[in-house]
Amino acid sequence: MKLDFKNVEGGICAAKGYKASGTYCGIKKSANDTPDTKHKNDICLFASDAECNTAAVYTQNKVKGAPLLVTKANLEKTGGKSKAVIANSKNANTCNADGVEKAEKMCELVADEMGIAKEEVLVASTGVIGQVLPIEPIEAAVPTLVKELGYGKNLEAATAIMTTDTVKKEAAVQFTIGGNTCTIGGMAKGSGMIHPNMATTLNFITTDCAISAELLQKALSEIVKITYNCLSVDGDTSTNDMVLLMANSLAGNDEITSDGEEFEIFKSALCEVMATLTKMLAKDGEGATKLIVGSVRTAPDVETATTVAKSIVCSNLLKCAIFGEDANWGRILCAIGYADAEFDINKVNVEIMSEYGCIKVCENGAGVDFSEDKAAEILKSDEITINVDLNCGERCATAWGCDLTYDYVKINGDYRT
Repeated sequence: MKLDFKNVEGGICAAKGYKASGTYCGIKKSANDTPDTKHKNDICLFASDAECNTAAVYTQNKVKGAPLLVTKANLEKTGGKSKAVIANSKNANTCNADGVEKAEKMCELVADEMGIAKEEVLVASTGVIGQVLPIEPIEAAVPTLVKELGYGKNLEAATAIMTTDTVKKEAAVQFTIGGNTCTIGGMAKGSGMIHPNMATTLNFITTDCAISAELLQKALSEIVKITYNCLSVDGDTSTNDMVLLMANSLAGNDEITSDGEEFEIFKSALCEVMATLTKMLAKDGEGATKLIVGSVRTAPDVETATTVAKSIVCSNLLKCAIFGEDANWGRILCAIGYADAEFDINKVNVEIMSEYGCIKVCENGAGVDFSEDKAAEILKSDEITINVDLNCGERCATAWGCDLTYDYVKINGDYRT
């Protein structure tokens, strides 16, 4: 279901009853780190005024960060309920012997300061893998985080989870359920180690809509497949990837407890927020200069369309060609051809499009004459769409990626040091 939504400000705090805060605590000190540089926030907290039904999806990497293990365990203990989330950057707290102990301690610190159960606190971390997380600066920062919780402090939280991100990533929409105005808002982080394999990056989404825990999880699991799971920057799936979705029911609508029109409206709004964040994540890939959108149409089913779209945005050769502004359409067809899906390659048409125009480069699986000058003009844009028609059905899908540049190697050549 595609509806018109009202885009609003506020990110993680856009929905009723959510407060946030962020601060610098010095988890990983550098020569330029000072306590008064707000843009270097490295830890945040957000919390709901009311208990939340909470849904989650986690990385499929066999190596999972300790925060994921603790968050999953806490949700199992509470039956899918939560009230607060603490998250830090600069250290992933992964592959450490004391990782779970540290993650549990972070929950305990917040719980004690807020006067809630430690199982109601969830935890997330992002940053360098394999380095011991110092708990002392976090312990010192928690009282400040709790004291400074505020309804309009989404920016403090959104900047605190940034690592190699160059911009904050927030989105929020309002919609109507049963005559009540509901809101879904969220924030995300991610620039590298991003590949479509369940819950890419760290994503936190809040809503004031009343919806059962079962349907909340169903909605999240469905929408992840067509948003975050269709995102790739570099082919690496992180150890700490997670999406959390919290619903506190403060909008006042009757709880959504079954499939139907209201559930479809909720899913459509959720998709709007998650797709917006997905696009932001792709565009801010490490070293990226261009967003690549793989748009597959006239496919026999959504699965086929999704598989082909992902194959396009994941192609390193194509990513390099887009960086070089080279209309090397053969790389597009090559990526389509090795996609694990069934269709007739001899029926495939391909177009390259941007705000500067659109040009067909392939028809019925073969090249067609086109103007290299026109193609070069189209490829100057910072957003390039690859339109693919499989001509064997009515389904479609979209995937998002970015170009591969010299700066990606520079960033990751000395990321730890």
